[in-house]
Amino acid sequence: MCPAHCGGTAAMIHPRTLRVDFNKTTSVLCVVGSELNVNLNRSAPPNSKFFSVKCTPSVQYTITPPPQETSHLSPIPLKGNSVLLISMSHASQHENDSKLSVRYYGENKDSLGIAVLHLTAVEISLDVDADRDGIVEKNNPNKGSWEWGSNGHGAVLLVNCDSERTYLKKPDSQEDYISKVSDLKDMSLMVLRTRGPARLPDGYKLTMHVSQGDAESIRVFRPGTPSLLNNTLRKLYSVFVKDYPLVLSSEVLSQEVPYLGGTAEMNFYVEGLRFPDKDFDGLISINLSLLEPISAGLPETPIFTDKVVFRVAPWIMTPNTLQPVEVFVCSTSDNYQFLKGMRNLVAKSGYKLKICHEYVNRGDRWMQDELEFGYIDSPHHWFPVVLDSPRDGDLLDFPYEELLGPDFGYVTRVAERKDVTGLDSFGNLEVSPPVTVNGKNFPLGRIIIGVAFPTATKGRNMTKVVQDFLWAQKVQEPIALFSDWLLVGHVDEFMTFVPAPDRKGFRLLLASPDAVYKLFRGLQNDGHGQAKLFEGLIDEEPVTVEEILNDEELQAENNYVQSCIDWNRDVLKRELGLDDDDIIDLPILFKLVAEEEDEYRAVAYYPDMVNMIVLGNNLGIPKPFGPKVNGRCVLEAEMCSLMEGLGLCCTFIDDFASYHKLLGEVHCGSNVRREPFDFKWWNLEF
Repeated sequence: MCPAHCGGTAAMIHPRTLRVDFNKTTSVLCVVGSELNVNLNRSAPPNSKFFSVKCTPSVQYTITPPPQETSHLSPIPLKGNSVLLISMSHASQHENDSKLSVRYYGENKDSLGIAVLHLTAVEISLDVDADRDGIVEKNNPNKGSWEWGSNGHGAVLLVNCDSERTYLKKPDSQEDYISKVSDLKDMSLMVLRTRGPARLPDGYKLTMHVSQGDAESIRVFRPGTPSLLNNTLRKLYSVFVKDYPLVLSSEVLSQEVPYLGGTAEMNFYVEGLRFPDKDFDGLISINLSLLEPISAGLPETPIFTDKVVFRVAPWIMTPNTLQPVEVFVCSTSDNYQFLKGMRNLVAKSGYKLKICHEYVNRGDRWMQDELEFGYIDSPHHWFPVVLDSPRDGDLLDFPYEELLGPDFGYVTRVAERKDVTGLDSFGNLEVSPPVTVNGKNFPLGRIIIGVAFPTATKGRNMTKVVQDFLWAQKVQEPIALFSDWLLVGHVDEFMTFVPAPDRKGFRLLLASPDAVYKLFRGLQNDGHGQAKLFEGLIDEEPVTVEEILNDEELQAENNYVQSCIDWNRDVLKRELGLDDDDIIDLPILFKLVAEEEDEYRAVAYYPDMVNMIVLGNNLGIPKPFGPKVNGRCVLEAEMCSLMEGLGLCCTFIDDFASYHKLLGEVHCGSNVRREPFDFKWWNLEF
């Protein structure tokens, strides 16, 4: 008889109750790493008082409660709660190649019957990259859960939102097949590892399954070979196109998967279909079960289940402090001067310039408002993803038709037209550089949006579907600012970030009417009160510094504007952990215009210098056409003085007629795709 611990047992998972009958032989399939529980009293013949156990070397067992010390040849007293715990140490080479028997005895230790188990052991492991190093390791103990942080675990899944097709294209996530092998790199590898006999015992099978809720967010494919081709054609076929049958989807929640026999691995490819959102936390579970037949005509029952968990990668915005890759602007019939300045700036900075021509933009020049660049990332792959705003101006086709493609993803949120306002344009969507706030790190920065004032009974807001999407990404916790005081209503009209070599690595730039009045009073005191703004501009009436300083109504309007900006300043200081030394006030003047009766909102009085494009250390700033002293624009000189101390070079771009007069500036008319963060989002601590 085997000793009670027969080789010892590892820590067991997946306990399974097993029925056995005396005087019968039962064939059992056992998964290595799982445990079979046999209630000995339940399966014993009537009047049984003792039992003994024998097994082959590959079988381990323990008895609970443990029997008192006795000779290993002596039968063990049978108690009402006696349980035999059986496990297998390694996979079988052949079916029924291991055995265990339980013999029962009466009061006088006479044999009453014997229960025999024929055991077949298989190793089964559904594996993912749970330690997030780009390699699918075997049977990671943490693969069935998710934990944030550098010491965390859990696999990452990308939304397959790019398009391998460049003609009649649509996002790959909307295709129910794999058109090109290159699409596999956008998916997460999942490996089924098995070891055991050449085939499973009759009736047993492996199935992969997912819940209805999770199936709406993923699809699973596996490699397959067209069975109707001969070997030569099959080899040629696999070079150009591979057949990847669909395993799981919203229509197929469960499907049998092959057991290959021997020592084998089968790859599966998991595709994300949607981003985290208000109704989806991003977590997905996929299960693999071994099913046991009971009787013909009856359903099989699961005897072992393995589970893996993925988190769908969030969409991540890129701040001005990250390295630019490509600059996007529109060409229109009237923006030659602006385009010339942008070409020179981008060429000097050493980046790519992509021009959207008028046959595509149809006169819509507001590249910033139509879209926002971001990216998605996993341990094995990343690619840029454009977020298309619900604004849907005449540029509405550009993100989809011109940007979506191989390794360039697309996502949008559709809102009811009645709900869309000017605040849904993405000049109203920015992101800060990385910050630490009260000891909490935001290594990917924080998203910034503009909304109506909290106490307003009416006003414009960014539509709920976009706000819900931004909040659900989780890794760049949004901040809401008050921007509805502006006629256009975008946060980029009064704030931006520029890189800096010291302090937190950046400065927050804020528009400041107070800074204008301070600068202009200095000019007046120095005898330059007659210096003129807008001098030399066609169709623009010049105005002197003195006239501005004497305009009490304009002063009152700018006092109001300054109070709105100061409210936002306090929010930004609190939410980004900033000091006053982290903020630079730029001299920018506003004026109020009547939008409706008794309703006034602000626009920039002269080109709004905070509405700039940031390309590394080069800044493309709206040319302000301010008053000149000794032939130099005072506003440009002040801007250079403030920026050059940070090692930043100012280039002033004439956007007056083609953008400023249409209530936008350089930033509104351009967009920048940037490199991703070095920091990996899954290492965030929550």
